[in-house]
Amino acid sequence: MRIIIVGAGKVGVALTQQLSAEHQVTVIDEHAQLIDNIINVYDVMGVCGNGASYGVQKEAETDKADLLIATTSSDEINILACLVAKKLGVEHTIARIRNPDYEVQLRFMREELGLTMSINPEKAAAREIARVLRFPTAMKLESFSKGRLELVEYRLPANSTLHGMRLSDLYKTVRVRVLICAVARGKETIIPSGDFQLQAGDKIYLTSSPQQLEMFFRQLGVFRNRASSVMIVGASKICYYLASELIEMGMSVKIIDQSEARCVQMSERLPKALVIVGDGTDGELLVEEGIEQTDAFVAITGIDEANILMSMSAARLSGDCCKVVAKINRRSLMDLVSTEHMIDSVVSAASVTTELIVQYVRAMESASSAKIKTLHRLVDGAVEALEFGVTEDVPFIGVPLKDLKLKSGILLAGIVRRNGRIVIPSGNDVLELGDDVIVVTTDTTLQDIHDIMQ
Repeated sequence: MRIIIVGAGKVGVALTQQLSAEHQVTVIDEHAQLIDNIINVYDVMGVCGNGASYGVQKEAETDKADLLIATTSSDEINILACLVAKKLGVEHTIARIRNPDYEVQLRFMREELGLTMSINPEKAAAREIARVLRFPTAMKLESFSKGRLELVEYRLPANSTLHGMRLSDLYKTVRVRVLICAVARGKETIIPSGDFQLQAGDKIYLTSSPQQLEMFFRQLGVFRNRASSVMIVGASKICYYLASELIEMGMSVKIIDQSEARCVQMSERLPKALVIVGDGTDGELLVEEGIEQTDAFVAITGIDEANILMSMSAARLSGDCCKVVAKINRRSLMDLVSTEHMIDSVVSAASVTTELIVQYVRAMESASSAKIKTLHRLVDGAVEALEFGVTEDVPFIGVPLKDLKLKSGILLAGIVRRNGRIVIPSGNDVLELGDDVIVVTTDTTLQDIHDIMQ
């Protein structure tokens, strides 16, 4: 496909990195240095200029493109760039829109301005944090088939009872139906077989129903109940979206920020939250505000280093009972925190935005794309978990899974029957018409359920 990316910031560069390997990409940005940097690193075309300008888009040959993605720091330029592209004949347009004031106008923008998709990075990041706080045992949580089946990311601690266990012995030991569908060990990513042995420090990805996953972690003795009280440091846009969602879920929310003006604004918009003017890096303040009795601590200021330090301090002050989440945008810091196991969960607004856009692009790639119902990317994009619908044209309906010759690096991780029943697949199970099936694979070009066969 031909793709135009407007804006060479963090999201624009991340999208260029992920899309340029398979698609013809042109990047537009007003800053010549950013364009030079991006064309020197990636095999892409670059155009210097205002991405909302008709002349600049003509120079970038937007009229020949299949998709335009506008990711500049200005909502208005993003909207206008998509509008110009639509008038030039581009079928699909995606805009990054951050201002909450535009939230109520999104339907109008889609219907009247032809905007295909809008993404609010702060809202998407807030939604990801809220999912983790619903299931604090997980580092990350994704859902399939309208929440009937979930995929959980979890790191095995040093004293884990699963250390040294073969996957074939897992059910006999734990007596709960879950499937470990991927393992990240150091820099290696594995789609495991039954004789694979787990080790402490492994980052594992499990699928099952929410109830079975809860039972699994209870059996391991590491289950944490859903957070009921949350302390948030940083009265930002993410804070507004996150606190709104948590309050709606019935949680008690306390917000801390150094800016009195931001605190006043937040207390006016969220009257049910307790808003405190203070320094979140001050350990004494955290103790005074009850960090030791708080279920979850979320650091989402605009400074990555401050978020890391606050999170580590909160973890030390609260012990093991508090779920700690930090927003970190810089890739190098995210890698450091993840490698050293410093913080429970890390969220990046730029990464969440990039992932959502790449999911959309993957769903556009073929005429059969409608069969990809859900797509989640794991292990920094090295593995994909895709949800397909089983339709009449699938030739292996009714065939036992043990008789299917699947390509290497592919695992069927879960089946959701028409009636909502969850099946954790074994060799004797079969696919039925109307099923939703979750496929976990290292082949990040998979587009159709037919492609899983050799």
